Amino acid sequence: MSHLVTIKTQVKDIAAIRQACVRLQLPAPQAGTARIYNQECSGWLVELPGWRFPVVCQTETGDLQYDNFQGHWGDPQRLDAFLQHYAVAKATLEAHRQGHTVQERLEQNGAIRLTIGLPA
Repeated sequence: MSHLVTIKTQVKDIAAIRQACVRLQLPAPQAGTARIYNQECSGWLVELPGWRFPVVCQTETGDLQYDNFQGHWGDPQRLDAFLQHYAVAKATLEAHRQGHTVQERLEQNGAIRLTIGLPA
């Protein structure tokens, strides 16, 4: 039986952040503090291509801090891609931790379909 699941993503898992960066061929995330326009933000820094400032992942809260100046300082699709790959990595990690198998398929529209099987 198939079930559609919708996930509201909170970015809390550094292992999934790292996997998302690998999948997107981004530099490894770094723990630190970044000056984003006029304030400092601390957390895991993710450098997105073409973005003026890093995205700061605050894993304690799941929040992201960034400033792309409504797309002028960074393409929002790059952030969308990071969040998509983070969600895939997190779902896959959790499924594997519970003994499930995971199959992944890229759809023509860019969506990623995960099929999670029952534990053996």
